[in-house]
Amino acid sequence: MEDKPKAVEATSEKIDALSIESGRQEAEHVIVSAHVVDKDSWQQVGLLMVTGFNCAYVLSFSNLMLAPLGWAWGLTGLAVVGAFAFYAKWLLAEFQVIDGNRLIRYRDIMGYVFGKKLYYITWILQFVTFLHVNMGFVLLGGRALKEINSEFSSTPVRLQVFITITGGAYFIFANLVPTMSAMRNWLPTSAILIIIFDVILLAILVQDGRANKNKDYNISGTKADKFFNAFGAIAAILVCNTSGLLPEIQSTLRKPAVSNMRKALSVQFTFGLAIYYGVSILGYWAYGSLVSNYLPKELSGPKWAKVLINSAAFLQSIISQHMFIQPIYEGLDTKFLSLEKSTFSRANLVRRFLLRALVLGMNTFIAALFPYMGDFVNLFRSFSLFPLTFVFPSMIWIKVKGKSASRGEKAWHCAIIVISSLLSVITTAAATRLIINNARKKKKNTRRNDSKLERNCFAGELDSEDFEGGDWQAPTAERGRRLASSKVDDFGGGGTTGGDGEGDAARPWLSE
Repeated sequence: MEDKPKAVEATSEKIDALSIESGRQEAEHVIVSAHVVDKDSWQQVGLLMVTGFNCAYVLSFSNLMLAPLGWAWGLTGLAVVGAFAFYAKWLLAEFQVIDGNRLIRYRDIMGYVFGKKLYYITWILQFVTFLHVNMGFVLLGGRALKEINSEFSSTPVRLQVFITITGGAYFIFANLVPTMSAMRNWLPTSAILIIIFDVILLAILVQDGRANKNKDYNISGTKADKFFNAFGAIAAILVCNTSGLLPEIQSTLRKPAVSNMRKALSVQFTFGLAIYYGVSILGYWAYGSLVSNYLPKELSGPKWAKVLINSAAFLQSIISQHMFIQPIYEGLDTKFLSLEKSTFSRANLVRRFLLRALVLGMNTFIAALFPYMGDFVNLFRSFSLFPLTFVFPSMIWIKVKGKSASRGEKAWHCAIIVISSLLSVITTAAATRLIINNARKKKKNTRRNDSKLERNCFAGELDSEDFEGGDWQAPTAERGRRLASSKVDDFGGGGTTGGDGEGDAARPWLSE
């Protein structure tokens, strides 16, 4: 069968030179995976990474990366974090093969070099990251569908309905496309969808930016707010550029895996980076510090443009999210599928169906249960991505190549480990603080909305802004009293991080 596992040998003298202490590993390392290994071209993987990182998340980056930093620090942060992320991934790509053994998973590399403890730590950090990234995709997909609905209906529908639809769409795609390599036929479609929503989005951003004569780029908040929000922005820039699954992507590449991976990385950090940085910068230029955490919500363009942007973003997210969740699928498939049978045998189809249902059912349920899960997604990514991106590659380098390295090279990698660890602690604290502050704001807004609702209900003036998803067309005092007994949670809208609290009066370009 196409994805039958096989052993892979070293491919060059340079790779053969990468080894740890003699006798450290006595048993021969054999690749065992239910997914395809050593097959794809670097052009395919490069396109996979470009389309994967230019997903619907890009529509939130203006708010997450630049608004808390401003122009000077924002652009500096984009350049510095992007450059170091490229360097760290370039470095990690070198360790796909050690001692002549090809290691196709990040946890395999860490376990081979450092033992079982680091194997399981890496496994936990990766899987927590992948699950939360997928939850973020489910939330963004649901938000895109909600924005489409708002263009055609004056009766709001709860976000949870669209989250459920999004989870169902992801589940269908996960069964149709079982492996990362199998995404090859969908990558051109993903690229076309990106072009559609990016071109229209950029055109409207330019129009709105020119119309908005009162752009404000000042950073609001107390000194503590500015400090922690700045580090939150640094974490967002890291998320924009990396994902913690480089070895798993690299495992699909045909030999020579190291040079081919570096070619694919060059594509991502030139062409791909220019797109997602460009959209983020232009969004911040157009709306300033008032930029929304979801750009399509901000646009002043015609209805068809907003619908097309959100539709393309939703459809493209179905494809791109699949890359980030694949390592979890691969681990489950390798554990529970029958490797002796075909990928599409009846037994494997049933097992894969159940495994995908378990993963996406759980993620969709949690995202629907906690539509403000976006804050927690930021927390776990801050905690896990700095070690996966910066700390672990330098640790591997010191262990594998440290004996022949100069003192300056060792000091460089030690500095990366220390600084990245500190950044991980600070950004995790910033994300925790954001969760606490948003919880307080939500509680305060709930009380305010509850008071407003009570007044409007008994006055017979209930309107669509007070009640979401119900029959509000005929407000009466009697109906108001009936609705007043409903749960507060049935009222108001939802989003990944909540509303930005700004009305059209603060955004004059929307009325022009």
